[in-house]
Amino acid sequence: MRVGVVGAGATGGYFGGLLARAGHDVTFVARGRQLEEISRRGLRLRTLLAGEFTVAAKAVGEAHQAGRMDLVLFCVKTYDTDEAVGHLPPMIGPDTCVLSVQNGVDSAERLAEIVGEDHVIGAVAQVSAQVTELGEIIQMAGPGKLIIGERSGGASLRTGQISQAFEQAGIPSAAHPQIRNAVWEKFLLICGLSGITALTRLPMGTVLGCPESKALICDIMTEVEAVARADAIELQNGCVNQTLDLFANLSPALRGSMAHDLAAGRRLELEALNGMVVALGRKHAVATPVNDVVYAALKPYAGGPPDVP
Repeated sequence: MRVGVVGAGATGGYFGGLLARAGHDVTFVARGRQLEEISRRGLRLRTLLAGEFTVAAKAVGEAHQAGRMDLVLFCVKTYDTDEAVGHLPPMIGPDTCVLSVQNGVDSAERLAEIVGEDHVIGAVAQVSAQVTELGEIIQMAGPGKLIIGERSGGASLRTGQISQAFEQAGIPSAAHPQIRNAVWEKFLLICGLSGITALTRLPMGTVLGCPESKALICDIMTEVEAVARADAIELQNGCVNQTLDLFANLSPALRGSMAHDLAAGRRLELEALNGMVVALGRKHAVATPVNDVVYAALKPYAGGPPDVP
């Protein structure tokens, strides 16, 4: 299978690297140092789930250099979507499937506007990974799973085939009959995790060990649940407590992606996460006071380190 990965960062590098190791023809659309490193010495991965290995995958700076693909994993940060989506048309053939492997709840819709509804499949990535200064991908936590599904709901031949290809590459996968619900379940989790660990600058173990901070993350996710139900999303009853239980069973050193980006002086996906909760709360007349505070407190860092007099 010819696979294009737009965004050779932590998530794209992890899943693309495993697909390349399994023998698929993988091409990364990358930029800057990551493009140079993959072109020069391949993509190196250090993972808890799949061990350490290096793949000699191809890397290009422009999509037209890659050609048409059978499958495209769109893995860029949400704030780069408008720029990166321009890479997609040269990669799209009549039967190309595009997986929206991003945070947030509106990424698939934005991609469909460019490449067409029939090409886009929803996806939820369950992996925690980072890119080191040397361009290596380090997978630190999570089951490394990719959940995919037709945006219109139900099962399809293509989602079953793609899920099978992932499984054969060592990527646990499942085709979900209601992918929109699965996307929102992750959204609730990541808004809580990234919001609280970026706000407090503390890992999840410390947050959960403080009753007041634990109550705060509970409030963040409760507001996400309320917004989801106002948006006609059928989340499971008790989803907030289930997510808290999940956090309690993960590494106490766990931090969300926004916390890692904040510490590294990078831009934050704030608008797509807690900022989206605030925006949808206003749209549906649902109060989101805690997410309002998270959003306001992190907003000065959204574009990178602020200038401080």
